[in-house]
Amino acid sequence: MSEPRPHPHQGERLIESGAPLDGAAAVGILIHGRGSSGSEIIRLAAHLSPEGTNGRIAWLAPQAAGNQWYPHRFLEPVERNEPFLSSALRVIDDLVDSAHAAGVPANQVVIGGFSQGACLGLEYAARGSRPVGGVIAFAGALIGAPDDARAPLPDLSGVPVFIGCGDMDAHIDIALAEGSAQTFRDAGAEVDFRRYGGLHHTIVEDELAAAKALMSRVVSASHPVP
Repeated sequence: MSEPRPHPHQGERLIESGAPLDGAAAVGILIHGRGSSGSEIIRLAAHLSPEGTNGRIAWLAPQAAGNQWYPHRFLEPVERNEPFLSSALRVIDDLVDSAHAAGVPANQVVIGGFSQGACLGLEYAARGSRPVGGVIAFAGALIGAPDDARAPLPDLSGVPVFIGCGDMDAHIDIALAEGSAQTFRDAGAEVDFRRYGGLHHTIVEDELAAAKALMSRVVSASHPVP
């Protein structure tokens, strides 16, 4: 079997909706889960856009090669998911850079996702290659074996982070999601962690409302950080 390309997600499709990057009040980068697509998760934009922001948020949904960002579970040792994981993080880097180049400051760029996409968004913010203005994680946790040491997170003081997860989720261990929430709190983030009793691997209205509130806060940010 041939070796994977060093950047396997390079050149995949980007789905866009809402405002153009130039002049956008905020940017939401939505990352799909395993087996899904950018064209599916972009539908969340309608549920996450606060009232009165129609046409002010640029929504970007990248597409993963083969409809998955990395081949193994999120709690496997990181090296098992390479080079796919690093390639996925580079895709987000490029989108964040595009937002900055269009004049959208760091504190008005939000990374959101579901399942594998939620894990990827949390991991991106935790690694800190680019500052972001918020994270929305529907059923996700930090990537890597739970017992593996990880580099310290950047200073995330004041950054809003939402993590929602069901205690019946067969794909995301609720304890790992809660542990990830604490890791972000320890780095200074303003974390809203919500545990949903009896919920399986899905998104509920309460999560959408919380995520919309986070987006409202980001859109109304009045002191941009370069």
